[in-house]
Amino acid sequence: MSLRAFHIVFIACSVMLAAFSAAWAGTQYGSTHQPMFLIVAAAFLVTASGLGVYMAAFVRKTRNL
Repeated sequence: MSLRAFHIVFIACSVMLAAFSAAWAGTQYGSTHQPMFLIVAAAFLVTASGLGVYMAAFVRKTRNL
């Protein structure tokens, strides 16, 4: 596996982890109504979307390597 492929897989796993963490925090907020869980869910959603944008830019930049 090349370094480029490993990097793409690692970023994809990070996106999935952030998305699942956001979903977990959202369900915790739904059951406990503590605002901290809502803040954590929003932070994880921002992180997941930022990583997705980074992955798209990385793939675009290294397409010809």
